Amino acid sequence: MKTQFNIGNLEFSKPIVQGGMGIGISLSSLAGTVSKFGGLGVLSAVEMGADYPNYQTNPKAANRQAMTDHFKQAKAIAGNRPIGINIMVALTAYEQLVKDAVQTGYDIIFAGAGLPLTLPELTRHSLTKIAPIISSKRVAKLILKHWWRHYQVAPDAIVLEGPLAGGHLGFKNEDLSPERLAQQALPALIPGVLEEIKPYEDLVGRHIPLIAGGGITTAADLRESLAAGADAVQIGSRFVATTECDASQAFKDAMVAATKADIEIIVSPAGLPGRAIHNRFLEEVKAGLRQPQNCPINCIKSCDYKTAPYCIGLALIAGKAGDLENGYVFCGANADKITQITTVEALMDELTQELD
Repeated sequence: MKTQFNIGNLEFSKPIVQGGMGIGISLSSLAGTVSKFGGLGVLSAVEMGADYPNYQTNPKAANRQAMTDHFKQAKAIAGNRPIGINIMVALTAYEQLVKDAVQTGYDIIFAGAGLPLTLPELTRHSLTKIAPIISSKRVAKLILKHWWRHYQVAPDAIVLEGPLAGGHLGFKNEDLSPERLAQQALPALIPGVLEEIKPYEDLVGRHIPLIAGGGITTAADLRESLAAGADAVQIGSRFVATTECDASQAFKDAMVAATKADIEIIVSPAGLPGRAIHNRFLEEVKAGLRQPQNCPINCIKSCDYKTAPYCIGLALIAGKAGDLENGYVFCGANADKITQITTVEALMDELTQELD
């Protein structure tokens, strides 16, 4: 197995893409350091300016400035190596965020939490590469067919995010039962997606790399996905437990302390199931004690504060800051295996041991 992989003219010495994690978990410190050591660092576009002084009075301006600032800072840390950004389709400002990311100069946009059907149009005539995040062979087929039919464009890469991932999941609740999870191991999902990609590789005359993510925690997990045909893996939770992660120490400590019993599937105001670490805040959500009185952020298209169980924007901002009385921590299904905080460099070396 080779350690290096390419996305077009973007070259990486390690087959690792760091998953984009919001709000504010993967900003310039984490993403820049991952790219510095040979992987692809990815920022999250969700409310990037939440800790800026003008966020409360002008969130759009704060978020736009943060997108530029963190890109420049990440590039400086990375030695000008590639930097990506994850932009959720479910975001109210999705289209504008994509345009802003292109204008800023991000090397690649990852788009999931919804179907990024118009992403080729939004990035047309730019050098920014585009990669949809999909959950199945069926979704891969749908997006590939739509992009080609309407834009004559094929993705620069595809991320297959399996059911063991953290954060928002592209699966139904019934697909997340222990029985169903056992039938949907990530390596088993890879060949079907590769089948859908192959005809489009022939059409465009280039390789379309597949990046597999969801529950990848160890070097053995990484090797298993590569052996199944993936070009690289996407990893989120392991990178939270690094000194360079942009989250608070309390957030990182919660990840390290989590047991298997602490990890649960929750209902997100985004209309998707999510995987998170159980705490009192989530208990109060279930009891109906966290229903918002207004919509202070307007971050998600599908969220109606009148029916939402809680304000996910405020909860994730609080969580990032370490206020776990008013927020929580998203995590992957194998977060209980994370036992210590390390450095990005040491983690990437650990994950790629025994590769050629």
